[in-house]
Amino acid sequence: MKLYVIISLCALLTLTQQAPPREKCACELNNSEKAFPHGKLRIVETNASDCNSNITPQKTVELESLLLGLERRLSQLNKDVLILEKEDDGELYGVLSLYVIENEMTEIKQLIDKLNSTTQQHQILTANATEQLDNLKAEMQELEKFDTMQVIKGQQVNSALKADLFKCNKKLNTTVTPTEPPQGTCPRSRLLNVTGPRVYTAGEYPGSYAYGAWGRDPRPEEGKESWYWLVMLTSSNIYAHYVRLYSSLSSLIIGVSVPGNVQIHSSNPTTNTIQGPNNVLYGGALYYNCYNQDYVCRFNLTTKSVTTLQLPKGTRYNSKGNFCHLEECYPYTDLDLATDESGVWVVYTTTQDFGNLVLSKLEEGEPPVLGKTWRTSVYKRAVTNTFMACGVLYATRYINREVEEIFYSFNTITGQERFNIGIFMNKMSTNIQSLNYSPVDQMLHAYCDSNMVSYKVLFG
Repeated sequence: MKLYVIISLCALLTLTQQAPPREKCACELNNSEKAFPHGKLRIVETNASDCNSNITPQKTVELESLLLGLERRLSQLNKDVLILEKEDDGELYGVLSLYVIENEMTEIKQLIDKLNSTTQQHQILTANATEQLDNLKAEMQELEKFDTMQVIKGQQVNSALKADLFKCNKKLNTTVTPTEPPQGTCPRSRLLNVTGPRVYTAGEYPGSYAYGAWGRDPRPEEGKESWYWLVMLTSSNIYAHYVRLYSSLSSLIIGVSVPGNVQIHSSNPTTNTIQGPNNVLYGGALYYNCYNQDYVCRFNLTTKSVTTLQLPKGTRYNSKGNFCHLEECYPYTDLDLATDESGVWVVYTTTQDFGNLVLSKLEEGEPPVLGKTWRTSVYKRAVTNTFMACGVLYATRYINREVEEIFYSFNTITGQERFNIGIFMNKMSTNIQSLNYSPVDQMLHAYCDSNMVSYKVLFG
């Protein structure tokens, strides 16, 4: 028995050793195309990002500010020299005047040196940017060679076809006038965030007037597209009787007002002058709460005429329906005028609405007409400010000395209210006396304890 087992095992071993070996299969892949240079693409992206970060609007504003400052100093120097020529007594007065002129010339020289330095820096930046763009263009053309499927070429052909189609449609529809965005909708979709501040300046009168408003005209007259306006409550932080105009943002920052003030009346306050800080400029006319009345005033800056619109019976005014937070109320903020893509709006409250916000659309005209009205369920004294964007009302509330929150919205098309917006704004000072949205550049212009601050509004 044992011998039989041994023989069987031996036979099995023999059979195993005689089995043919398995054949192995190997494949060799040869790619005739060059490997895509991912590293080179990353370098191109980095260079493009660096180029964008080096060229900013602030650099243009800086140069324009220096030029305006120099123009202002030269004008003042010329006046001082003329005065000296007329009133020089050859003694102490002349010596002091020459000393003043010498100081002015020293300051002008410093300004010219700074201007020359800034101009040279901009020339170097322009030359470097041009060289970078040429290099980027060459590198992108080199990378396009790796597009063997001709995806980029196809996209370029599609873009050209779309451009031709757009031109064709434009020719066919030359008589069709463009329409405004419908109220309650926005071509940039919904409000996502507010970033900044982008601009922060004390302007021409640092610390002088705590209450006021500023911004841009959403529908400016021809030639005034870059203008800014400013209203300061110069009497008791409540009243004003003129609007101050600036030809550019840099003019406003350095305090050069051209063309200057446009006066509503020589007295302040008086009938139809400004009461409260919540004012807006639209279509060359200033809209505001008329002095001592529940009226909206419309002041035409060209004709210097004022027309009025009385709000519904029971409208609270004369500081009886203010914006507030837990620590204080902002006096004479009963009426809040606002602008967006579609025109002018007014936010207020009435006794019938028990202090809740009421929103009405103002239809243009002389006088303006009260259009459709919406009623909300948010209490006005729980709100610090409101603004409009694409037919949607937004409200803010005070969080602390550094932060303000956009917490509420009301859509005028759907009637939907939201109390959970949750967008926070970093403040440069404790209070925001007025808040205006500019659809021209999607900026929020805030007047904060005599300072002017702007924030970028992001839609998505």
